Amino acid sequence: MRKLLLLSMITLFFVSCKSKSVTNTAVDNKTERMMKGDWTISSVSYIGSEYIKVQSFGLADSQCFEGSKWKLISNNNKGEMSLTKSDCMSFSSPISWFVNKEGQFVLKVLNAGEKAKKVRDGYILDVANQSENSFQLIDMVTIGGKSTNVVYQFQKN
Repeated sequence: MRKLLLLSMITLFFVSCKSKSVTNTAVDNKTERMMKGDWTISSVSYIGSEYIKVQSFGLADSQCFEGSKWKLISNNNKGEMSLTKSDCMSFSSPISWFVNKEGQFVLKVLNAGEKAKKVRDGYILDVANQSENSFQLIDMVTIGGKSTNVVYQFQKN
């Protein structure tokens, strides 16, 4: 009896101490369904300063994402993104994404043929101002010790 009680207490301790990860939480299916489709980033802005340079998603200057095309498929959380701005490098990649219950957009940029579970790095952005035809993804970055939000405005195609 004592062993059973001790085992129950140890199990309860480990379950209650389990850390909560944004990438392991349940998804927000309603938000994801509203994001399904083809999108274009119509603008990239910085709350607090328009004179900074930010490299987005480890790929390119954030301004290069204006005009980029995004295909989001909600039933399998896959998609594709491509940079198309003329004075920037051209780039296209499959992506894996989902929206967690905290309203955060979790994004992984994949190489062709690569499985999302093999990719360790990703990006977590807040979802804001969502409607049928638009939404925003907000990335908080720190520049010179000061926090700034980078706002990506998406428009439905």
